[in-house]
This record gives sequence, C-alpha cells and structure tokens, in this order.
Amino acid sequence: MTTLALVLGGILAVTCVVFVARPFLREPAPAEDALREPDARRLRLAEERDRSLAALKELEFDHRTGKISDEDYRELVGPLRRRAAALLEEAGPRGSEPA
Repeated sequence: MTTLALVLGGILAVTCVVFVARPFLREPAPAEDALREPDARRLRLAEERDRSLAALKELEFDHRTGKISDEDYRELVGPLRRRAAALLEEAGPRGSEPA
C-alpha cells in the first residue's frame, strides 16, 4: 500500500511540475521576443532624474550628519528639489522606462 502511495505521489508531483513549467518551456512568439531600442531622450531624462534624486538624498544625509549647516542646506535644497520635481514630471514614473 505504501509503495502504491509513493508511486502515485511521485506521478502527481511530476505532473504538477510539468504543468507549472509548461509556459517557461514554450518558444516565445517572434513579436514577444523583439527587443525595443530605448528612446534616447527618455533614457537621458531617467538618468538625470536618478542623479538628481541621489544628489538630494546625499544632501539630506550630509545635513543630518552635520557636514552641511542649516543655512547652506536651506540655500541648496530648494533648487535641487525643484530640479528633481521637474525631472520626475518630465521623465514619467520609473515603471514606464524603456526596457
């Protein structure tokens, strides 16, 4: 009885693995497999947006650790935030970047 249960369990396990793996084993359609050339403008904007956000994060960190005074921080943070916000609006959300 236990041998029969083990054989049936093994067959069931193999069937489940094949069923789950089936979408990964098929060849993609040619239209799905095509690589798109990234839009150079959107790519440049996304890179600039990421650099601006990194600079803002670094400025915040430097201010919190005391490397930058409150006066200097207030002078630098405004333009940097405005630039980052403008780039965020212009580049769009991160999820829509070219692949």
